[in-house]
Amino acid sequence: MPRWRAAIAWVALVPLLFALLDERAAMQPRYLRRAALTGYLCGVLWYILNCYWIYQTMFYYGHVPAAGAAGILVLFSLVLGLYFGLFGLGLAFFRRRFGLSTALALAPFLWTALELAAARITSVPWDQLGYSQVDYLGITKIVPYTGVYGISFFLICGNAYLLGPFLSPGKPTRYSYVPGLILAGLFLFVAFFGPTDPPPAPTSDYAVLIQPNIDVEPPDNWIGPEWEGDVQWIVNQARETCTPAYAGMPDPNTPPPNRTCHENAQPPGIVLWPEVGSWFQSDDPRTIALVSTVATSAHAPFIAGMFGHDATGTYNSALLTNPDGTVAGRYDKIHLVPFGEYVPYRDLFFFAKKLTHQLVDLQRGQERKVFETGGHRFGLFICYESVFADEIRLFAKNGAQVLVNISDDGWYGDTSAPWQHLNMARMRAIENDRWILRDTNNGVTTAIDPRGRVTLSAPRHTLTSLVARYGYQSDLTFYTRYGDVFAYFCCAVVIAAVALALLCPGRNPGDRTSSSTSAV
Repeated sequence: MPRWRAAIAWVALVPLLFALLDERAAMQPRYLRRAALTGYLCGVLWYILNCYWIYQTMFYYGHVPAAGAAGILVLFSLVLGLYFGLFGLGLAFFRRRFGLSTALALAPFLWTALELAAARITSVPWDQLGYSQVDYLGITKIVPYTGVYGISFFLICGNAYLLGPFLSPGKPTRYSYVPGLILAGLFLFVAFFGPTDPPPAPTSDYAVLIQPNIDVEPPDNWIGPEWEGDVQWIVNQARETCTPAYAGMPDPNTPPPNRTCHENAQPPGIVLWPEVGSWFQSDDPRTIALVSTVATSAHAPFIAGMFGHDATGTYNSALLTNPDGTVAGRYDKIHLVPFGEYVPYRDLFFFAKKLTHQLVDLQRGQERKVFETGGHRFGLFICYESVFADEIRLFAKNGAQVLVNISDDGWYGDTSAPWQHLNMARMRAIENDRWILRDTNNGVTTAIDPRGRVTLSAPRHTLTSLVARYGYQSDLTFYTRYGDVFAYFCCAVVIAAVALALLCPGRNPGDRTSSSTSAV
């Protein structure tokens, strides 16, 4: 992402905050309702523009009619826009009860609390504000303590601080000092706790990440006479020690500038096959024979995405095979995609399966397994699970020394969604101080270091593999140990402010808005 785009986040909320808190707005009849509606409309517009790719996914790959695909995008935005509406309502409520200064000081706490609610209540914490700063290594220094919520908090502080002169031109208010002190504390933290551009993270092993570039509707030749040829291609890729790669992010406009090679004779630390629409089944003898062949040929552990089957149902799974060809275990995806991998509230949405013939109805996994092989421990998560910070940290807390993310981003096409998804995975690396090996069907296949930097990546939409070095980490960050403590602290501040406002409903004497004009 160009740095100027990330910088926009520091001013992006200024117009909304101004519309919500300006004195002329506060003097209008039904101020609270107007503020809630203003925030809600802003939120709906934000999600339509940011998640426009939902239309393409539903229309081109889910085969939903154009009107239905557009309706799904709008409905999605109408639901998630409610958080912006609550933000507008909350700020107006605080302004009415406490005055402008306190309302602006509470804005970062309220925003952060609502981002946590989006993760916990509707389970869609997609592309939260803090992800915009993932490339700024100085700012992300706070992430191992606060998670991505800490960055969102400070971004709102910055927006609120810049808004001050517009709300009170020529006259400083008590509020002026609060966000400024918080921001000063942030930058002092960055200055004293390490360089803004840390050296490359140490590596001790290499991985082979296979990128099969299979269409989301895979051809039938996977189960036809071409099977043996496909198996041999996978075996050959698992043995690769030299592959085309970009140093850093892939550039769709230029070919890979060089080939990365691992010259030592030692076998890879891990070989990966992504989540992908193929005919790999955990109970199919041919699949078991395939994973065993790949592992023994490469002399390395092999993780392969597939459908998992047992007496309890069908799962989105991944199988880990030891270098000797024995199956070490299976991880079943826990956090499924609603209306993509299961139907929530089945009685209410009885018609959902008719919207798209691509919809499958899977069972949830129950255990965040950490696999040990070759003396090292791997934590594995699948696709959409990467957006849930408080869940991914549990793999590291349970002993994982490196994190593996397998995904099929082919559903997103050439939209911004694969890049949004990648940035969220990068933040998981920073939060937990872990390497992430991210193997996808058609890109972005990458190795991500513990600072969130993409070290190598394979070209997108290419049948290839990526040889990438990585390392093992065992230390636990504050965030790994304790999770979303900071975000819950923000929730506690908001709850306390609401309780105080209800118990002591008097206005701030310094707020010039009369009580009669700030009525609901």
